[in-house]
Amino acid sequence: MSIQEKAGIDPRGPRFGAAITSVLLLITVFLGLDRNTQDAGFILLAFIDALFLIGAVLGNSRHPYGVIFKKFVRPRLAAPKELEDPRPPQFAQTVGFFVASLGLATQAFGFEYGVALFGGLAFIAAFLNAVFAFCLGCQIWLGLRRIGVIRG
Repeated sequence: MSIQEKAGIDPRGPRFGAAITSVLLLITVFLGLDRNTQDAGFILLAFIDALFLIGAVLGNSRHPYGVIFKKFVRPRLAAPKELEDPRPPQFAQTVGFFVASLGLATQAFGFEYGVALFGGLAFIAAFLNAVFAFCLGCQIWLGLRRIGVIRG
């Protein structure tokens, strides 16, 4: 974790990334629903899954969307009113990685609509974050911390 992340991250950064991710996931769902485009949906979900993995391992500030946000979007905005703990959004990326991986695995093992189903579930979470600032993965992190599964 970088020194900047220890101080906190701009909460608008993960929402920016969630907006991009939700658009990509919506496209993935539509591709995954048609037998003629399922392979393209699988490839797009694999790309999104790789992005989730980057966010889960490196954190939001080093995620490609985080870099774009810091370089091009954040300089045009007023300073955030408060900073956010980077751990819940990073955990949310891990949850996204897990859900997208399930979509890839189920499709690879013959479940015809695996990409559409799990892409749809990931879309719902990304959409909630982008539009309503409700991070489902962050809420899971907070619940696990509250019951003592996560320390810190």
